[in-house]
Order: sequence, then structure tokens, then C-alpha cells
Amino acid sequence: MFETILTQMTKEDIKQVVLDIIADIAPDEDLSSVKAEVRLRDQLSLDSMDFLDIVMELRKKHGIEVPEADYVQLASLDSCAEYLLPKFLAKTAK
Repeated sequence: MFETILTQMTKEDIKQVVLDIIADIAPDEDLSSVKAEVRLRDQLSLDSMDFLDIVMELRKKHGIEVPEADYVQLASLDSCAEYLLPKFLAKTAK
């Protein structure tokens, strides 16, 4: 069932995955007005440990590895979706 969900993932789905992770690690943040094109750290009170938690949760919950050199790709929701979508889709191709 999980693979079926992954094959149908869209960039909007990826954005929601990231927002869900942020909601888990920073429950006091108001995510309702997050702009997809603006850096997350410019909109939310996320520190470097919170950011690492996002990366860890992507690996733990979804099996998605993000090398340290690629962390910059996760700056905004738009860039997260752009970077992560091929990774999610590649998981289903295996």
C-alpha cells in the first residue's frame, strides 16, 4: 500500500510531508501561512537542530537520504518538493 501512495506523489504531497514533519518537531509553529517559495528558516523559528530533525525524519519515516552537501536544497517548500520528488519516485522504481 505504501508503494502505491509513493507512485502517485506530487510536489504538493512532498510539501505536505515536509510540513507534517515540521509540525511534529515544532508543534508551536503556525504553518498555515508558510509561503512555498520563501526559505523556511526565514518564516519559522527553526534552528539548525530542527533542520537536522527534518532530515532525520525524512530518513526514518520515508527512507529518504539527504546528504549534507544537499541540505541547501531543502531551503523552501518549493525547493524541498523539487529535490525530494525524484527521490520518492526512485524508491518505487526499485
